[in-house]
Amino acid sequence: MKKDIILSGVGGQGILSIATVIGKAALKDGLYMKQAEVHGMSQRGGDVQSNLRISNQPIASDLIPTGKCDLIISLEPMEALRYLPYLSPEGWLVTNEAPFINIPNYPAEKLI
Repeated sequence: MKKDIILSGVGGQGILSIATVIGKAALKDGLYMKQAEVHGMSQRGGDVQSNLRISNQPIASDLIPTGKCDLIISLEPMEALRYLPYLSPEGWLVTNEAPFINIPNYPAEKLI
């Protein structure tokens, strides 16, 4: 069993907390888990994402390769689009439809 999950959103939405909860649940079930996160400008509403890899076998890398992600969970629709190239052809995308408008040129049309 191996599941590669990308969690994405913007600063203040709780992405890192969600990744921690899922990761701890996996460890509690005796699974292997690796997590890598990006949160450089998160305090200003910037991009926040976490690569979460869960498996019943040891995991070599923290990062999910392009086109190999099983599940993208996004709390912001534009951030869902940012990580779409990572989604495998059989993968799932789950996203919030309500935008977190933090930039002046946020698209007006509905994206999803």
